[in-house]
Amino acid sequence: MQYRFSKNIENTPKSFIREILKLTQTPEIISFAGGLPNKKYFPVEEMREATNRVLSTGGDALQYSTTEGYLPLRQYISDRYKLRGLDIPVDEILIVSGSQQALDLIAKVFIDTDDSIIIEEPSYLGAIQAFTLFRPQFHAVKLEDDGVDTVALEETINRTKAKIFYTTPNFQNPTGLTYSLEKRIKTTDVLKRTETVFVEDDPYGELRFIGEHLPTLKSFAHDNGILLGSFSKVVAPGLRLGWVCANKIIMDKLVTAKQAADLHTNYFAQRVIHQYLTDNSIDTYIKKISDGYKGQRQAMVEALKKEMPAGIKFTEPEGGMFLWVTLPESCKAMDLFHIATKHKVAFVPGEPFYADGRSSNAMRLNYSCSDEETIRIGVKRLADAIKEYMG
Repeated sequence: MQYRFSKNIENTPKSFIREILKLTQTPEIISFAGGLPNKKYFPVEEMREATNRVLSTGGDALQYSTTEGYLPLRQYISDRYKLRGLDIPVDEILIVSGSQQALDLIAKVFIDTDDSIIIEEPSYLGAIQAFTLFRPQFHAVKLEDDGVDTVALEETINRTKAKIFYTTPNFQNPTGLTYSLEKRIKTTDVLKRTETVFVEDDPYGELRFIGEHLPTLKSFAHDNGILLGSFSKVVAPGLRLGWVCANKIIMDKLVTAKQAADLHTNYFAQRVIHQYLTDNSIDTYIKKISDGYKGQRQAMVEALKKEMPAGIKFTEPEGGMFLWVTLPESCKAMDLFHIATKHKVAFVPGEPFYADGRSSNAMRLNYSCSDEETIRIGVKRLADAIKEYMG
């Protein structure tokens, strides 16, 4: 039988990382490919206690609920933003099934076929995949060391009249780069002069282990921006719980799209995570994670400095889970990937982080899932693979 699938799904690529992970399941391969939080930090006992407490209250937690999400959990998120100097009312918060659903809902609300949207270059591949389903015209603006090129951003907005600009200002996936305070102000100054809505994805913002926390873009341009958050990186990704912050006009459309998608996010999971947050100090837990990642990041940076041949550049993130390695321009990361797997090490080549799928001489490395000694061994293997490829 010839199935007549939609053009939208036919033109949407599979998740490149999910396909790579299938190749790296053998235990002898050291994988820097995944974007996973380290499971050794998951609060298993605390979550068990929270689950028992929720179930002890009766069957209400197993019932249907409102689309917007569990009110006490939304209030917790609102209160936490206030501690960071950002006033987000509860009715401007929607609980979603992870940040990935937030991207899908935003695309449904804003994007028609051939609409222009702007992304960073390189950009998060999950966002590219979510937006591609709606067949927009992608326009990429290069990232500089301190954030997006604001001159190019303004020119691109004026030329394309783009509906949205997708950005990850904190410890960006894939590069690990962070917008400076000056660049945040310049970026929002540009956006405030336009009708382009920015989507500020912030799953890693609390995982800072070097330097000071910086204000969100939404702090400088409230009505121009949609802010995304997630419990995946600071509690547990298996719960699939995130949130969207948007003004009431945008929120009304997001709620409608959410109702059409799944009625509401897993209510039981919302109740459990709220109980966990009520009974435990999230700041203590985040510090534990951040201290661990700091050591792992440092091990990777030091190993790269020691092992890499001349001409290799890499970012040195102040938080998050990734860094970005750039090879000489004549190299292709995809070709290197096949050599690297023979050396029993894996990474994500740069190609899927570009909307046009261009050949790339860069790669993303994850340090959150490997201990420090494994990182040192893996980087040595990667350096050997690079030397073989370049030699």
